[in-house]
Amino acid sequence: MPTKIKPTSKQISMLVIHFIVFAIGSAAMLYLYDPNHGKGPWAYPWPAWTVAAWALCFLGHFCIVFTSTEDKGYADYRQMQGKENN
Repeated sequence: MPTKIKPTSKQISMLVIHFIVFAIGSAAMLYLYDPNHGKGPWAYPWPAWTVAAWALCFLGHFCIVFTSTEDKGYADYRQMQGKENN
């Protein structure tokens, strides 16, 4: 079974920064979009698509940080490609 890679503090801090920017940006986008500020007819919330796509990117970032596993054949692959192991 592959060994799980423990995330570094830099990876976790970058994930936290990603979440903070996502939360502020999404809140601002959804707040500022309302063209009638609740006084007119309903308008389709187009920024919701951007927020949903950004949320999927954040979910992917989270999975990369916390669910990565060691690839035992990576050193062999690098050697076959003629590259040094770093």
